[in-house]
Amino acid sequence: MDKVVVIGGGLAGCEAAWQLARAGIHVELYEMRPHNMTPAHHTEYLGELVCSNSLGSFRLENASGLLKEEMRLLGSLIIEAADATKVPAGGALAVDRQLFAQYITDKIQSHPCISLIREEVKSIPQDCYVVIATGPLSSPAISEAIKRLVNHEYLYFFDAAAPIVVRDSLDFNKIFKASRYGRGEDYLNCPMTKEEYERFWHELVNAKTVALKEFEDEKVFEGCMPIEVMAKRGIDTLRFGPLKPVGLRDPRTGQEPYAVVQLRQDNRRATLYNMVGFQTNLLFGEQKRVFSMIPGLENAEFVRYGVMHRNTYINSPKLLNSYYGLRNNPYIYFAGQITGVEGYVESASSGLVVGLNLALMLHGKQPIDFPDTTAIGALAHYISDPRIENFQPMNSNFGIIAPLDKKVRSRRDRNLMISERALQTIKQIIESSGLDSVRIH
Repeated sequence: MDKVVVIGGGLAGCEAAWQLARAGIHVELYEMRPHNMTPAHHTEYLGELVCSNSLGSFRLENASGLLKEEMRLLGSLIIEAADATKVPAGGALAVDRQLFAQYITDKIQSHPCISLIREEVKSIPQDCYVVIATGPLSSPAISEAIKRLVNHEYLYFFDAAAPIVVRDSLDFNKIFKASRYGRGEDYLNCPMTKEEYERFWHELVNAKTVALKEFEDEKVFEGCMPIEVMAKRGIDTLRFGPLKPVGLRDPRTGQEPYAVVQLRQDNRRATLYNMVGFQTNLLFGEQKRVFSMIPGLENAEFVRYGVMHRNTYINSPKLLNSYYGLRNNPYIYFAGQITGVEGYVESASSGLVVGLNLALMLHGKQPIDFPDTTAIGALAHYISDPRIENFQPMNSNFGIIAPLDKKVRSRRDRNLMISERALQTIKQIIESSGLDSVRIH
């Protein structure tokens, strides 16, 4: 059976390696730590969690909870490790970080089909299948190799993302559709009076921001200024920038508003909208508080808050298919945050998709194209949708999962019904895909 090289011993790399090994495929898993450490890691353990010990909600009315349950059904190592090392955290799945990483490391090291190699990979192998799971802090050498592989313009070195809100949570009594100068209705527009704008500006410039880590500095943000930094240049700066009202008329008044916040469609179903020009370094709680002052966004559901930090990720919609494989090279796959999935569990889910499908293909079976009625499939299809422009990392949320065929008023009931449908789909996939027949360990 073919050998597979997995580069990176984080959650995605370990999950991919585990799924391949369970199918009897020999894996060479490369991890550069502890010989080469990153600024964020502190141990030599595989699967080290660097920012938090929480893997998010486990409740099925939450998309993160649905994703975990799908992965549990599919035999995820990462979810197995989390279940084995969990600590009390209300409705969230939180773990003892050291025990969690030790569990994963022990499982990987003891598997007869996995060779763990502690050295830095500086070039991408050409003679076998390769899974690149080097994470958002990829080393300079492998980053250069990836840059050569995907072309420079498809590799990003910082993450400057604006918040994304759910369309159904917006107040359309205050929002109107329009593009500037009457050129269509491509944007949702949140008009502000002078009083509303000045209150918003005051709270924005005084809001609390995220402290930069020692390996992040202002140079990371040269190409994309945080909106709160722009606002501090003067009370009218935003009105001549991302909140300019020029060319827009509020149909309720027939007049040009004092300021306008524009929302741009973020997915093909128009269930998610991006806040145009709102890249920010505010704390998540502050984003919710301040941005909810915008007319029409008082009760907005944020599926992603704005972030600005050092990151390395590829423009997956232009490069990858829904199996996380390069479209122009059938031997190379990507997994983890480098693909643009955001979050611990999301990263592991991409490794799960890669590992399962490579295992099936190497056993002569059809790979699984997980549908977007599931959380794991919705992520895979989102990051591989070539129609997406201005791609930014995304976490699991109900906005990217295919909606129900019927209207359900209660959001909780609707989400639970989506989850029930998704889990039934996963069970059917397991029965029909031949997964059990290739798993020999």
